[in-house]
Amino acid sequence: MKIIALIPARFDSKRFPGKALADIMGKPMIQRVYEQATKSNIVDDVYVATDSQKIFSAITDIGGKAIMTGSQCSSGTDRVAEAARTLKLDANDIIINIQGDQPVLQPECLDELVQPFYDTPGLPMATLANCLDDEEAINDPNNVKVLIDANGYAIYFSRARIPFDRDKKEKVQYYKHLGIYAYSNAFLQEFTKLPKTPLEDIEKLEQLRAIHHGHKIGISVTTFDSPSVDDAADIAKVESILMAS
Repeated sequence: MKIIALIPARFDSKRFPGKALADIMGKPMIQRVYEQATKSNIVDDVYVATDSQKIFSAITDIGGKAIMTGSQCSSGTDRVAEAARTLKLDANDIIINIQGDQPVLQPECLDELVQPFYDTPGLPMATLANCLDDEEAINDPNNVKVLIDANGYAIYFSRARIPFDRDKKEKVQYYKHLGIYAYSNAFLQEFTKLPKTPLEDIEKLEQLRAIHHGHKIGISVTTFDSPSVDDAADIAKVESILMAS
């Protein structure tokens, strides 16, 4: 079983065109994500999957690995699945899907991400969460919240404040979903063929498709955060993190 990290990236981001190539302290953002992923001790190989020649060249020009994918991919997951097929990966290989807009990704968290596959043979999918305590962050719809059951599986993901503390009698622990996924390659290929669901469309959260169709998503709670760059204003935030590290 190999562990392959794939970073989907497209140039035409709706909210932030050219985001993947945005300059972050002298480097394109996609380069920073790629370099962080290659620092992981458990990942066998890392590729950027893109339909943009500019992004492809930004990675290959530094000696990195990139794969051209079709422009028809409707999501990053579809792009990752296509790249896995191009690489002819085995069904039991673990595919890590790292978002191309998380330039301060901590490579250590990838160890935590894949641990559920060793703990639960046959697990189809896993992802990361960390504790969320700031009230503004809890209420921010850009921060996806996740509910976790007693066995460490996701119950639900939402942009809303979940759970809702009706009586405010107890301290509630909220969890932020970090948006980094791992799948068995067999399930990744299956997932992209599953029918989309109403909740997925309402929340704009693709992972709800897996839950709707009865598949388990293992959750690893990590102490590492991995803030994303959703718009140009977020660049200053991640640069401040980089300068402090």
